[in-house]
Amino acid sequence: MKYKNKIMRVVAVFTMLFAFTGTSYAAKYKVGVSVPSADHGWTAGLLWWANKAVKDLEAKEKDIEFFVVASSSGSKQVGDVEDLMIKGINALVILPHNPATLQKVIEEAYSEGIYTVVVDRELATPAQDAFIAGDNSGLGRVGAQWLAEEMSGKGNVVVIEGMQIPINTQRVDAFNEVMSAYPKIKILDSQPGDWSTQKALAVMENFLQKHPKIDAVWCQDDDMLKGVLKAIEESGRTDIKTVLGGAGSKDIIEMIMHENKMVRATVTYSPSMIASGIALAVHGVKHEKPGYLFNSPSRVILGADLVTKENSADYYFKDAAY
Repeated sequence: MKYKNKIMRVVAVFTMLFAFTGTSYAAKYKVGVSVPSADHGWTAGLLWWANKAVKDLEAKEKDIEFFVVASSSGSKQVGDVEDLMIKGINALVILPHNPATLQKVIEEAYSEGIYTVVVDRELATPAQDAFIAGDNSGLGRVGAQWLAEEMSGKGNVVVIEGMQIPINTQRVDAFNEVMSAYPKIKILDSQPGDWSTQKALAVMENFLQKHPKIDAVWCQDDDMLKGVLKAIEESGRTDIKTVLGGAGSKDIIEMIMHENKMVRATVTYSPSMIASGIALAVHGVKHEKPGYLFNSPSRVILGADLVTKENSADYYFKDAAY
């Protein structure tokens, strides 16, 4: 990789020489965007928002060239970042497949002076100019507060968690903390569904066999919610009155808008955060401050907003992938 970086520097020197001698070479800032492949709804939305942001910015920022790559694994993403560095990127926007796997290559990019924005999944050792993510604790807290009120402070709830990584723990801990203030609400079970529709379906089928009376389900993710609904429908059970997911997917917001009996709310954790990360990188690489801020933010946590029928139109994007 060091040899590749030397080549990259030589290319940069020649670029400067062309500019100095008056050769008609249009120097551009180069921004690389690296995301996981679309293996489920949320990551499909991530790629959609990345491409949308790039398309919108290319129409406004004539001196920037963008490269968007999607990786099917952590090791593939490492290679993608190395390739972006060879292209001579000035900024990197990355949502790491696995922060531990990407730690070293992101550190290398950052140490090379590449303006680095890490999105959603935080590195164990920070190596970035800016970090942007949704409010994971907020997602659990806002969801729990709404659900407790819908249940009138009493009843049985089952929980389907995400992948067993730190952001899931933040969500579940915040949810449990709120519910601890409602002694008449009993959490019957809590199992991982890995943010997968199919795994959530299987977990919910098990819950339905195991627990004869369930009033509500919290599954913190709208992809998993679809599996939960299918399991309930196939079981013929009528005791479950409320199912709450999260992230604000287009399909679930449509259910809310059409007054689905069980799905009446969601909590935002939008993949549009990647678009905001790209905007931060554009400002950062140009040494601009976004908006009217006097300082460029180094850490941005986006709000966890409750979406109900009353405000659902504000969060609905018809053409979005998620």
